[in-house]
Amino acid sequence: MEVIVRPTAKSAEELTAKIIAAELIKKPNMTLGLATGRTMERLYDLLGQKCKNEGLDFSLCKTFNLDEYVGLAPEDPNSYRYYMNKNLFEKINIDMRNTHVENGIAEDLDEECARYEEMIEEAGGLDLQLLGIGRSGHIGFNEPLSPLTSRTRMVPLTKVTYEQNSPLFDNPEDMPMLAMTMGVGTILEAKKLVMLVTGAEKADIIAKAIEGPVTSMISGSAIQFHPDCVVILDEEAAAKLEGKEDYAFAVKNSPKYKDFL
Repeated sequence: MEVIVRPTAKSAEELTAKIIAAELIKKPNMTLGLATGRTMERLYDLLGQKCKNEGLDFSLCKTFNLDEYVGLAPEDPNSYRYYMNKNLFEKINIDMRNTHVENGIAEDLDEECARYEEMIEEAGGLDLQLLGIGRSGHIGFNEPLSPLTSRTRMVPLTKVTYEQNSPLFDNPEDMPMLAMTMGVGTILEAKKLVMLVTGAEKADIIAKAIEGPVTSMISGSAIQFHPDCVVILDEEAAAKLEGKEDYAFAVKNSPKYKDFL
């Protein structure tokens, strides 16, 4: 794992966009795993700008999203399919047939989860998975006690996640308490992980995920097992890290990332 701390949220988002763009240029037909949430909105705007102004080409790219609420139709403004269309897909030159989000209103939800896993496998696996982290430590919707070998499945959401996400709904009580999510095991099989975390409210949990023990209580800690993972933080999110100076020294000598800084 490499940890990169940038001065501001904006500079963290810009670095993340550069890394994703470089990977796409290197492999134009890459399979890209995507995340949702407020942290990603500015990042997706930056990728849209790169497509429009710099010719970044998504035309051969396939995407798979981490998760979706159970019971929300794709056209529901609170669904993650709607979020992705609005915040990224409509801003880039991607073939919408190559964009995949779990179907939260599938007739057989267990079958939908199995189908999603098969589609990822048929695509050759994920080349790069973009991640954030929730306040409960989850990646995707892998809430506490999620097995580290888990696959795409339905999960009940915790009170912490409800408190974090329900303000995004016009009526917070309308937030579904069941979701579909890629499993921790599915995520760890991606060839590369890029995690973007900003804001002081994430400082405690990201410190535990990076520097604490690997535990099913914090599914985000599983990234410690991955052989090619970069975590990009702003100063506020990095405030509780004990190894900040060592991470900064290592990145300056990193053949992967020093040219991005």
